Amino acid sequence: MNKTAEQSKILNHIKIQQKISRIAYQIYEDHYLEEEIIVIGIVNNGYLFAEKIVKELKKISPLTITLAKLNIDKKEPLNNEIKLSISAEKLENAALIVVDDVLNSGRTMMYSLNSFLQNPVKSIAIAVLIDRSHKRFPVKANYVGLSLSTTLQDHIEVDLENPKDNAAYLV
Repeated sequence: MNKTAEQSKILNHIKIQQKISRIAYQIYEDHYLEEEIIVIGIVNNGYLFAEKIVKELKKISPLTITLAKLNIDKKEPLNNEIKLSISAEKLENAALIVVDDVLNSGRTMMYSLNSFLQNPVKSIAIAVLIDRSHKRFPVKANYVGLSLSTTLQDHIEVDLENPKDNAAYLV
């Protein structure tokens, strides 16, 4: 990251790990009666964040946890097929946690959720690292690491690829 982005670091590695741990405990508290939950990460950072949540959940709970990936074109979700890495049958009567790194307008999440509504799921919850509160779609996260009011010109960059130096930046 450049020096400007470094100066606007909003979450460092330790804080992100604390958010992951807290979200995992909240998910477990809300789903402790379930036999299995399916954690679905939206491609790229959402999936990386989901992997970290699943790792933490496996440490603290006896639940069977399935990790899946959702491929969606965030810029043009209607023009490209949304692909899920597990079968539709696996979603039947399942408790789903849909995960992304940043919830901005709710557009990506809304199109993602629509793909699950074609199946008789038991429940759907949303987990995000950062909620920017710029809703244009009626989407509210159940599990939020950080709520951050930003201007429409601001951008959030989340780096989850470097395991020892995860960070989130306001750019």
